[in-house]
Amino acid sequence: MSVHILALVGSLRSGSHNRQLAEAAAKHAPEGVEVTLYEGLAEVPFYNEDIDTDEQRPAATRLREAAGRADAFLLVTPEYNGTMPAVLKNAIDWLSRPFGSSALAGSPTAVVGTAFGQYGGVWAQDDARKSAGIAGATILEDAKLAIPDSVTRFAETHPADDTEAVAQLKQVLSALAATIEVPAS
Repeated sequence: MSVHILALVGSLRSGSHNRQLAEAAAKHAPEGVEVTLYEGLAEVPFYNEDIDTDEQRPAATRLREAAGRADAFLLVTPEYNGTMPAVLKNAIDWLSRPFGSSALAGSPTAVVGTAFGQYGGVWAQDDARKSAGIAGATILEDAKLAIPDSVTRFAETHPADDTEAVAQLKQVLSALAATIEVPAS
């Protein structure tokens, strides 16, 4: 049995370096770890308790179901104006509900990302950790990866082909996997 990590990517752009970073995590996951990129965050409406009903939230229901199958979460975020993108915050908001039964509750969660600036998006990552933690996730504070200067660093190289990035991703994924108790077969 493998550890299943659900990756939520805060950029909707198909060529996003953060999406590529999540793809690298999936491609180079350590043995016994499976990383799945969640597709469909663009379809999830902004959280509104008035539409949080079975009839009106099919995209959010799919997100919650995928989250329910995950053992842990990898949040991959760019930095938009000094914080995480609305699409990632919205996913966290939907997963935090209904109150008292958050899909994130107690789930090991790591936050990584890359950004154009010299600090690699640490402000966005800090905000994602804070928001997910308040929603009930168990944040792995020591499992971090902030890759600066993404536009230059990944201009010619996919993160999956960047040895240093891959090694750092494997460390984060191994830290997440180490928090999960896998039942003996």
